[in-house]
Amino acid sequence: MANSLDVTTVNPTFLPDEEDFTYDDATWVLTAAIVIFTMQTGFGLLESGCVSQKNEVNILMKNAADVILGGLTYWLFGFGLQYGNGQGTENAFCATGHFLVDAQPEEMGVVFSNFIFQLSFSTTATTIVSGAMAERANYNAYCVFSLLNTIVYCIPAGWVWGNHGFLKKLGALDFAGSGCVHLLGGASALVAAMLLGPRRGRYDGTFNTQMSRPTNVLLGMFTLWWGWLVFNCGSSFGVRHDKWKYASRAAVTTINASLGGGVVGVFYSYFINKKFLVGDIVNAILTALVAVTAGSGFYSAYESIVVGAMGALLACWVPSAMDYARIDDPVGAVAVHGVGGIWGLLAVGVFIDADTILVMSSGNSGLLKGGGVYLLGVQALTALCITAWSVVVSYVLLKAIDYVIPIRMSELEEEVRADLMEHSLRYPEYDYDLILSRFRSRGIQTSHVPNPHHRSGWDRYILNRYLLNKESDAEELKASSHVQRFVTSLATKNASVVIRLQKCVLL
Repeated sequence: MANSLDVTTVNPTFLPDEEDFTYDDATWVLTAAIVIFTMQTGFGLLESGCVSQKNEVNILMKNAADVILGGLTYWLFGFGLQYGNGQGTENAFCATGHFLVDAQPEEMGVVFSNFIFQLSFSTTATTIVSGAMAERANYNAYCVFSLLNTIVYCIPAGWVWGNHGFLKKLGALDFAGSGCVHLLGGASALVAAMLLGPRRGRYDGTFNTQMSRPTNVLLGMFTLWWGWLVFNCGSSFGVRHDKWKYASRAAVTTINASLGGGVVGVFYSYFINKKFLVGDIVNAILTALVAVTAGSGFYSAYESIVVGAMGALLACWVPSAMDYARIDDPVGAVAVHGVGGIWGLLAVGVFIDADTILVMSSGNSGLLKGGGVYLLGVQALTALCITAWSVVVSYVLLKAIDYVIPIRMSELEEEVRADLMEHSLRYPEYDYDLILSRFRSRGIQTSHVPNPHHRSGWDRYILNRYLLNKESDAEELKASSHVQRFVTSLATKNASVVIRLQKCVLL
């Protein structure tokens, strides 16, 4: 599992002995890590589909920042604080060593594969927060947060998964990250949403809450759904020494939990809204996946359905409570990852049997399996510690950043939207001049608003700017005839160019 780096041997370091971690294990772990990175695509599609069209690119750019900046700091110090180098430098709070991660030839297989795998988890935890900050967060401030958010992840992950961790020594069990990844990200998302405040007009009846691209939301869900199988199965951290059995079980329990959550989402949406709403069903499935993650290597097939269904049911009620408290979470990150993560940790303390294969559960059973309340108590303590750490550190980071760089966009920037203000992308269907004139009439300076080319693709931009010397939309009709003649002249030379240019004309 994600924290089972030494399950096959008693080892004074956080890593298994080289002879116990073979190329089969490394191939399994590296393949899983690569697929987990592709889940960023799913997050991007889902989040961008939930927000206004004029903020889509900004969402995806935040996800890119999570990997670029968060990945850099995890390499610099995150991995070292999470695991250390096993040379007596660890303590119950954090480890030290393996900063600026590198390895000698004899150990590079186990070190590098574990680093890449944990890096994929770390960037996922940060990406969860971006959804709750959508449509009103300053991109510059978010980049700083993404750079520093590694500290939010690596310390509690070490508590649960590092040999030095006090929660691991108590017997805490989080197979693939319901707590260390999802609850942590969900708690940070709650803090960020509260500090930023709601989007302008969100609770005065003038805000359009309809998804801009529900098809993107569904595509994002599917990408995350299938990626989740690898997320959980890969947390066996290998296939030798019976670890493949945990991976197989994780695949079944992950699917079954999503089925249970999906059923709850369908029935909830129909009985409450008399419609099958995309948001209800998507969030129910994703919450079920979050919930099963902590115990996916241990649940029975039917138990995973129960865990997923209960997680989905809990999450279905959270958005209403959030709206009642006027906490604006555009994508439901708090409900899915926060509530789902808490339930996922607690469910382990209720349902699992003592593990007898590799003794990953430290001999503890859940409440319903005759183990008493010990494991449930440890899991509750784990949820409390992770939540408290994430809330406090995220609050400190965001307030410190806000002192230097405002974390929220100005009223003008929020109205014009982030794609134009942050990334110089203009959408032809929106009347930006009208929006800007309203602000100028109030005496608000608008000279800093970019005047970019339309967001119609690089092909069209380059064609207009460099082949046709067309710099303004006033020449659109005139230019179109030039385009047609230009395309026709190439017809006998390169058919692929013709098709590409014709597509540009239609944009």
